[in-house]
This record gives sequence, structure tokens and C-alpha cells, in this order.
Amino acid sequence: MDPPKGIELELIQAVAEGDQQAFMTLYDLHAARVHALTLHVLGDSMLAEEATQDTFLKLWGRARQFVPARGSFSSWLLTIARRTALDLLRREGRRPMLSGATDPDAIWSTLADKSRDAGEARWRSMHFAVLSLPENQRQVIELGFYQGLSQSEIASELGWPLGTVKTRMRAAIEALRRAWGTEGVD
Repeated sequence: MDPPKGIELELIQAVAEGDQQAFMTLYDLHAARVHALTLHVLGDSMLAEEATQDTFLKLWGRARQFVPARGSFSSWLLTIARRTALDLLRREGRRPMLSGATDPDAIWSTLADKSRDAGEARWRSMHFAVLSLPENQRQVIELGFYQGLSQSEIASELGWPLGTVKTRMRAAIEALRRAWGTEGVD
């Protein structure tokens, strides 16, 4: 169970001051979701473990950079995890695993713990917003966000013209903004 938001803010501030116990508490609360995301991006459990560890090392070193006014701690940490996993893919010279190889419902169910608070409800609502997209829009969101492919790479991967990818990406983002609320999607 997540601590109340104020306590989580106290924990991240304590981590910024070098409190190892606060760090371990945040690790215990968020490691499963970080690992689920990195595993989804990397498709390899050993690399996902490495990316998860790197994510928490970055948390330890960058805790002072967290700004609550910009969003939730969980979103900030998962952004670090996603970037860390994509950087690891690039370092390894590997291509991301394509979405057809895994069940998209599985990743959402591990990222959004149904027993948690309203913040988790927003994750679930994003899951349903993505599921409501037409298949061709879901594909570009999956490849662009989770797999880190550029629009040119998506076009090449799917065999679509670049303009088609751009149009479908723009339509998907607009649909997500409408379905999820403009404050949740940039």
C-alpha cells in the first residue's frame, strides 16, 4: 500500500538528504512497477534487473531534482525508468521488442496496482484510454512511447508512409487528451 502523498514527499526529501532507510522504503514501494516497465521495454529479465537497479541509483543521486509541482513521484520515477531502459537498449545495440511479442494488458496490470489510491486510478484510466484507441493509433503509441522508436523508425517498422505515422500519432495523442484529461498527457 502506498503511503499518503505527504509521507511520500517526506521520503523523497529524506532521500535527497542521504537517508538510506527512506530510500529503501521508496524502493520497496516502487520496485515492482519499475521492473515491470523496464521488462516490458527490454523484453529481457536480466537487462530489466540492470535497468531497475540503474533507475534506483539515479533516484539516489537525483532525489533533489524531484519537483512535486510538476507531477507525481511515481510518474517521475517511471519516466527515469523508461529512459534508463531505452538507454540500455541503445548501449547494447539492440532493437526494442515489438508489441506483438507481449500482452499489453499484462504491462498495464503490473504498472497500475488496483489496491492503491487515486493516483493509481489515473494509471488505470490511461490504460482504458489507450485500449479505446483504434489499433493503428495504439500501435504508434506503443512503438513510440514504450519502445522509444522515432516516427521515422515507426514508419519503417510498420511499412507505412511517415506522414501516416505522424497523422496517427497526432490523432492518438488528441484522443488520449480528450479521454484522460489534458493535464495528464503532454
